Amino acid sequence: MSILLYHSLPDEVATHDLIRILHSQGHTILLPTVNGDELTLHIYEGESSLATGTSFGIQESAGALFTDYQHIDLAIIPGMAFTHQGDRLGRGRGYYDRLLPHLSCPLIGLAFPFQLLPSIPCEAHDIRMTEVITDETC
Repeated sequence: MSILLYHSLPDEVATHDLIRILHSQGHTILLPTVNGDELTLHIYEGESSLATGTSFGIQESAGALFTDYQHIDLAIIPGMAFTHQGDRLGRGRGYYDRLLPHLSCPLIGLAFPFQLLPSIPCEAHDIRMTEVITDETC
C-alpha cells in the first residue's frame, strides 16, 4: 500500500511514529518536499533518508521522486482547521491545494479535537477530505 503522509511539525498531530511503523510493515510511505511553489513526493527510505527542508525546516525525504499519483492508496493530510464535513484550512500557501486535485485516493485530515470547527472559509477550488480523524474519533 502506498500512503502519503507528512512529517509533522510541533503544532501538528505527531506522525513520526506512524511513518516508522507503516514503513516497517512494508508500506510505501511518501513524504512531501517543498519545491518552489509545489510539493513533490518522495519515497521514505528510513530515518537516514530525512533531511531538513530549506523552506520551513520540515523533515523531508531525500528518497526517490514519486510521480505515479494514481497509485497512492491513501493520503493523510495536515491542516490548521477542519470541519466535520471535511473542509480544510491550510497554512495559506496553497501547496496542498495544488497537489490534491492529482489524487484519487481517500483523503484523511488528521487533527487535534480543537481544530474541528463548525465552519471555515472555503473557496471553489478547495477539496474536501473524505474523513477527518482526531484522537477522540478513534
